Amino acid sequence: MAEGTSRFGRHRPAGRPKTRRTLVGASPDAYTSRMPASEPEIPLPEEGAPRWNLGNFVGSGYDRGRGPLWQVAWMLVSGIVVVRWWCPVRLRIAILRWFGATIGDNVVLRHRVRIHWPWKLSVGDRSWIGEDVWVLNLEPVTIGSDVCVSQSVLLCTGSHDRHSPTFEFDNGPIVIDDGAWIAARATILRGTRIGKNSVIGATSLVTSDVPDGSFVRAPRSDVRAPRAERLSGSHDRDPV
Repeated sequence: MAEGTSRFGRHRPAGRPKTRRTLVGASPDAYTSRMPASEPEIPLPEEGAPRWNLGNFVGSGYDRGRGPLWQVAWMLVSGIVVVRWWCPVRLRIAILRWFGATIGDNVVLRHRVRIHWPWKLSVGDRSWIGEDVWVLNLEPVTIGSDVCVSQSVLLCTGSHDRHSPTFEFDNGPIVIDDGAWIAARATILRGTRIGKNSVIGATSLVTSDVPDGSFVRAPRSDVRAPRAERLSGSHDRDPV
């Protein structure tokens, strides 16, 4: 593998060590990974100076995939037709295909779904994409067959390199394998693969690969008894 690239094609500056990212679950059966013992230190700027100069940002390594006319045309058609509630699913999918998306048979794609670049999207047969899903596909997003992507999920292939003095891109593709379910308001970050038949629970944050058949669950809120019951001793006292 060439120096400066990861297995999923993320742009990593040469010489920068690899780090593993955290996937948090609230129960023993949730898939978890650990952060490295330490991360490389970032040189601090001079006192009072910003860490990076955004004015020098050039977006190196990022290819939009098509020219300005295609980009403008997609933004217009997407905002005027594709995201609207009155647009039939068949027409919505036909427009996406015309703009270069690869979409299988019997796909359900609801209104208010935002797709950054359709020519970087692939969806298999019989998959569902719910309302308010945001596919921020600066890099390719591949969704398999029989996949359910629930409401308000964010699939984000874009990021920035915090070690870069000009805050350059640190993007990577996303792959969701067959039979996976991404539940409501979950966030899938760049350079990750969701394995076959995996379930990503509501509001989960995924930053690393998920093996086949895994269940990822976000931390859940505790339900506390009413204050009067706690003070009366009818419930165990809360340590807080």
